[in-house]
Amino acid sequence: MPVLAIVGGQWGDEGKGKVVDQMSENADIVVRFSGGDNAGHTVINRLGEFKLHLVPAGIFSDVSCVIGNGVVINPAVLISEIAMLNKAGVNTAKLAISDRAHLVMPYHILLDELEEKSRAGKALGTTKRGIGPAFADKTNRLGIRVCDLLDKADFKERLAMALEAKNTLFTKIYGVEPLSLDEIYNQYCEYADYLTPFIKNTVSLLDEALEQGKKVIMEGAQGALLDPDFGTYPYGTSSSPLTAGGCLGSGIAPNHIESVLGIFKAYCTRVGNGPMPTELMDATGQKIRDIAHEYGTTTGRPRRIGWFDAVAARFSCRINGMTALAITRLDVLDSMESLKICTAYELNGKKIDYFPASVAELERCKPVYEEFSGWGMPITHVRRFEDLPLQAQTFVKRIGELAGCEVYMACCGPSREQVIHLKPLF
Repeated sequence: MPVLAIVGGQWGDEGKGKVVDQMSENADIVVRFSGGDNAGHTVINRLGEFKLHLVPAGIFSDVSCVIGNGVVINPAVLISEIAMLNKAGVNTAKLAISDRAHLVMPYHILLDELEEKSRAGKALGTTKRGIGPAFADKTNRLGIRVCDLLDKADFKERLAMALEAKNTLFTKIYGVEPLSLDEIYNQYCEYADYLTPFIKNTVSLLDEALEQGKKVIMEGAQGALLDPDFGTYPYGTSSSPLTAGGCLGSGIAPNHIESVLGIFKAYCTRVGNGPMPTELMDATGQKIRDIAHEYGTTTGRPRRIGWFDAVAARFSCRINGMTALAITRLDVLDSMESLKICTAYELNGKKIDYFPASVAELERCKPVYEEFSGWGMPITHVRRFEDLPLQAQTFVKRIGELAGCEVYMACCGPSREQVIHLKPLF
């Protein structure tokens, strides 16, 4: 009953979509377990280039794909994504949506925008997609779930109750116009008619697959350092991107997980505000950004760039129970004369080897670096680890040593076939 969890080890954007797309060729089911359309997974394969926000990246292989209960779903975005995939000749009939997943409503999106604006210079840097407010309603037991769409009378009653409270907030606190109950209700009834064939009891679906010995991939969104408990709180996301979050967000029990693949870029990136100890605010950072075209899949914002942070990587490996690592975008560093890995932090004049809980402390942390020679040649054609330049081999091995977890895979380009397998995984 092998279940492989694929999770991000940094601040998201590590290349999980590429790895899931590649690994799904050997799977039976791929289940997305967290986040919403604030996540963006880019996949490049024989069919073209795709930017996915809700549909699992396994959709391009002959596998079943599940949007789990831990995902908050904007129906408009999902329907648009399904239409885009169908137009490209991708079979979306194998897609299943959990009846327990929560919905992103128009008032969530408006509230996200108003709250972020009210923070002014202390904005969190959210995508303004309504994800945080949707998860807040879920926790406050005010949310509307996918299954509610199947009973339109009950749906209208729940919507009316929720919207009354939100409109009071909009008019009395933020001074904006109230939203229309009838407009939202009618629009979401149309969404319900379209999505009903996809809505399933995915907990039973996954349980039956596991009983039959089928191979399942749990696809994470964002990254460990954005986790609301273990990341750079409050500069993070609203649902857990960790392996444990995969169990809660899919209905798969922890004892089914056989291995955990952590995805890391060969350097660090971050979108939005919050501490990032190895951030490069210089020509080197801009060079990496330009080579890799580091701009957010969802927001289009320039990503912040930094050297690989092994302190944070060790922390991610520990809290996720990672059993293997995949290093992506190794080829981005082809032209760099020298490279660095952060091996420790200096905090208040003392060297530390842990990832602080306090963002104030993390902001004061100065990276302690180990320097490496670059390899100065293209590696996009390489398919065997032993064919990599010695400097590249040394760099990859050192990442695994410092992170405390062995590297099983290295990616040397954006397409599905540009992968070097150091060891078999699935």
